[in-house]
Amino acid sequence: MLFFVIFFFTSNSLISQKNIHDIWNSELKKYVDDQGNVNYRMWKKNSKLLETYLINLENNPPINQWTKNDSLAYFINAYNAVTVKLILDNYPLRSIKDLIIPWWLKRFRLKNEKITLNFIEHKILRKMDEPRIHFAINCASRSCPKLQNEAYYSHKLENQLDNATSEFINDQTKNKINVNRLMLSKIFSWFKNDFGNKIQLLKFVNKYSRIKILENTRIEYLNYDWNLNEKFIK
Repeated sequence: MLFFVIFFFTSNSLISQKNIHDIWNSELKKYVDDQGNVNYRMWKKNSKLLETYLINLENNPPINQWTKNDSLAYFINAYNAVTVKLILDNYPLRSIKDLIIPWWLKRFRLKNEKITLNFIEHKILRKMDEPRIHFAINCASRSCPKLQNEAYYSHKLENQLDNATSEFINDQTKNKINVNRLMLSKIFSWFKNDFGNKIQLLKFVNKYSRIKILENTRIEYLNYDWNLNEKFIK
């Protein structure tokens, strides 16, 4: 009997996680366009569902039975939702960097502890040995990988991460790729430990780039545009 009770609650918990991101998915489709531009003005007027989603995440933290992809999807979505909520709480603003230490504000409760965006990124996501997370999390800025207008789900996470990575690498506003000259986003410099040495980095970029790069290609890094990834409504 005890085994049945434990199995029942564990199974229900796992099943519920499959739907926990549906609110976030619906909100993204309403307020984010296909280019990743966010209608913060309208979202700020209708932010109750976002607040509900964040509460649901806090009340349903990862458990031991989760797969790696379950946890990756949870924390990628959490990072993006917390970032959007931070912008909405301070909107209007020109840039997330107008805020004081935005990545060190304790904005999310994980079990019994309030944590920061910095903690989610560096102490959780980067520890999971998945460099593609850098193209899934969004810092509300124009040079960031775009905020996708769908939630990340564990059952299709591999395709979602591959698509986000390919889209970012081949976006000529984020990276400028030629056969013998490579101008990359500073993301590749800031997180170089996650991509390895130069040969490993070029191999990673070549996996997704439509233009193949030579091993002796010179690498430079582009300036980063921290202006808000806002959709302007006429």
